[in-house]
Amino acid sequence: MRFIKLFFISLIILSLGACTSNSTRKGAVGIDRQQLLLVSAQEMKQGSQIAYNSVLKEAKKSNTLNNNHYLVKRVRRIANKLIPQTAVFRKDAPNWAWEVNVIKSDQLNAWCMAGGKIAFYTGIIEKLKLTDAEIAAIMGHEIAHALREHGRERASEQAVTQVGLTALSIFTGIKGPALDATSLALQVTFTLPNSRTHEVEADRMGVELAARAGYNPYAAVSVWQKMAKQSKQGSPPEILSTHPSHSSRIKDLARYAKRVEPLFLATQRR
Repeated sequence: MRFIKLFFISLIILSLGACTSNSTRKGAVGIDRQQLLLVSAQEMKQGSQIAYNSVLKEAKKSNTLNNNHYLVKRVRRIANKLIPQTAVFRKDAPNWAWEVNVIKSDQLNAWCMAGGKIAFYTGIIEKLKLTDAEIAAIMGHEIAHALREHGRERASEQAVTQVGLTALSIFTGIKGPALDATSLALQVTFTLPNSRTHEVEADRMGVELAARAGYNPYAAVSVWQKMAKQSKQGSPPEILSTHPSHSSRIKDLARYAKRVEPLFLATQRR
């Protein structure tokens, strides 16, 4: 019986290894990491649409949806320059059903769900006094998460973790607090590092998208300098954070901004 359990666990692990792929092309920044994508892309898009509609419904109910027409026009103008550049990484992306909305909130937040569902909060624009290039840097970063299907990848990682824990429990008899501790160890070892990888990929792809759209890629550096200044609690230990520290992030952004600067300069000569 023990051999049979081990055999089926091995089959599961081998089948998971065969499900890796790369959701985007390299681009100038050279993103070429194989991803574990077990969850259906269509399911992720459907789920994102439902979640996005729910957010918009609540914002509309509270009269916080698109009520600053100047900001809405500004953010959408920037998005309309960035979206065509997504073809560099994915041919299908420019044809997604993109949506761009602005929500009145003090939150310093912005995001892009699967399939191109973008939301910007007024707080991040107003509190940080963002320039157009800085908005483009943030938006490029968030769009990059959607292009790379990082949400789908995280969902797949969670599925794998659950399969692994179930297999471990069946094979070893570990249960209760011991199993919870094992789950935490798996998160620290695998999920958090992968999340940091996602952030780095989105940073690098984001500066390329902005540069190709005609925005100075070094604006990504000034954004994070503003973020660092705004932060009151300081940076958490990098090993346990899903985001790189401000200092390491700024250095990496500056390095990749320099790499894609010729793309930006080319747009200025047109």
